[in-house]
Amino acid sequence: MQDVNNRPKFRFCNSYVLILALGAFIAGCSLAKTPFAGGQSAVGLQEVPGQAPVGYVEIQGVAAGDFNPTKWQNNQLNWVPDVRLPFIPPRQSGAFRNIYAPSAVEDGDGWRLFYGGWDGVPTGNDRVYSVATRDFIDFDQHQLVIDHGVFIHVNNVNVQKLADGKFHMLCTVYPDRHDTNKPAYFESDDGNKWNGAAEPYAAPMKDIVEIQGYPAFAKGDFNGANVLLWNGSKWLLYFNNWNDDGKLYWAEGSSPRALKLGGTSLTTNHAVNDVKQFKSGGKDWYLMGLHKNTDTLWYSLSNDGVNFQPQKTLFAHLDDQDKYIVALGFVVKGSRVLGVVYGAGAVSSLDRNRLFARWLQKKIVITGKDGVRHTAEGALGPERLWVKTSESLEGTMEVMDEDGVTLLGKKEVKLTPGNVYRLQLK
Repeated sequence: MQDVNNRPKFRFCNSYVLILALGAFIAGCSLAKTPFAGGQSAVGLQEVPGQAPVGYVEIQGVAAGDFNPTKWQNNQLNWVPDVRLPFIPPRQSGAFRNIYAPSAVEDGDGWRLFYGGWDGVPTGNDRVYSVATRDFIDFDQHQLVIDHGVFIHVNNVNVQKLADGKFHMLCTVYPDRHDTNKPAYFESDDGNKWNGAAEPYAAPMKDIVEIQGYPAFAKGDFNGANVLLWNGSKWLLYFNNWNDDGKLYWAEGSSPRALKLGGTSLTTNHAVNDVKQFKSGGKDWYLMGLHKNTDTLWYSLSNDGVNFQPQKTLFAHLDDQDKYIVALGFVVKGSRVLGVVYGAGAVSSLDRNRLFARWLQKKIVITGKDGVRHTAEGALGPERLWVKTSESLEGTMEVMDEDGVTLLGKKEVKLTPGNVYRLQLK
């Protein structure tokens, strides 16, 4: 299944002279120790233990802040590619290697990342796997959690974990009795034991969900476009039926196993892969991610969770390695969107996919004394970025918000290749 005010006072260091006649000052300090007016912050940069790659400087503490709907409405988002290309490859032990359909959920102090496909297996049957991570830098072993069972494929996984600790998963299974793809539901108390059985759970026909009030359901094809969301009072299911193309529907219910059609959420032929809910300015905000097996991803916003605004471009592919993007999942921590993990590949047959990542980060620009501007070459997970330099880099560092344009502050810096620094905003 392949898819789819206070004004701060100037601070002087060392000796200084205040010349009232000139209305200026002479001071023996740098911008590094000067807070900035006009809403900007005092920027600090502290060297910390660690090793950056040879020829690079690592700056930590750059992850995005709370979800800000204005930035998303204006499509001003500073996406930085992860330096690992791919971010996660499939295991190499088996003949079939093709993973995509990521879904990340917060779990304890970290996350659990689910994904589907052929993770180095002897047969080309889609299954669902997971890895655990504290930081999206290191991962534990790949685990098979849902086997295809009576189906040929089970994939296109979308998971959420509720406040009670339970995991709720929606997947696509193929084929049903009408030889089409259908959504199926699985639940777990710990993310390991699904529907009461030890992993891997073998999916049966009874796990296919029901969408009431939708006559096209029986013979509909729901491949790769099913998202489940608990909005605090009810379950919402978002889906595309490729035998009823051009519309993205929503259904609701008290149980994720049986829901009732509500209506159309968005007129589009793009596939829904993830929906996240936030609070901002006293309003609910829903963020939807979409794809269409092309070189681009899209997103859409909503305040009620059922009527979504016209979609905007999220970002396009980097190079030939991720030319065909077949799935995505947002990485969220509390009220923050930290990034996107997406499945993509180099071939139009869509059978050589890997997982890639982009991180929503503050923008760092360092202008050397020679006038050369240095920006991030890439990110290592959501909190770190790398700046390329083969020699000591001395100049002015500008820090922008994750919209890439709002200046937070400046600082004079002198950075040494191979060293690690941590950004501080006050």
